Amino acid sequence: MRAADEDRFREFARGNAVMLRRYGYLLCGDWHLAEDLVQTTLYKMYGAWPRIRGTDRPMSYARRTLTRCWLDERRRPWRRSEHHTDALPEVADETADPSRHPAGLRPELATALAALAPRQRAVLVLRYFCDLPVADAARELRCSEGTVRSQTARALQTLRGVYPAESGFLAESELQ
Repeated sequence: MRAADEDRFREFARGNAVMLRRYGYLLCGDWHLAEDLVQTTLYKMYGAWPRIRGTDRPMSYARRTLTRCWLDERRRPWRRSEHHTDALPEVADETADPSRHPAGLRPELATALAALAPRQRAVLVLRYFCDLPVADAARELRCSEGTVRSQTARALQTLRGVYPAESGFLAESELQ
């Protein structure tokens, strides 16, 4: 890769790594896995950068790649046998623990998102947290606009079933 392209890639990676990490966390609910997903995404983008640099939407490519990496990660059989725990043996610096700052989400919403199917969760994150219109979310997920709409409706119905309207949990402002 040419030095100018490498500099542009580094600038892109520095400027968007935090946003990609937050997006990864919203998808998977685990800061450490989100960091791994961002690293894999940037690795794949580095190899394809000569093709990507000419486009006007490298962030769209990054989100799409990160989403695909996460969906692939969910399909791996070895992940099914792994058991996560909330208790770490020790944390050196309590303020540095990213699980204490869950991307600005209320704990109930983070738990509710974790209960959704992967595609439904991806659709909600793209539509409501990344503020993408239906057409852009469909392009990122490589599916039709109708699929995005139906997955959004099913996901919101699932969330409303878990948290009834009178609880005030899923107010429209919560997902905006």
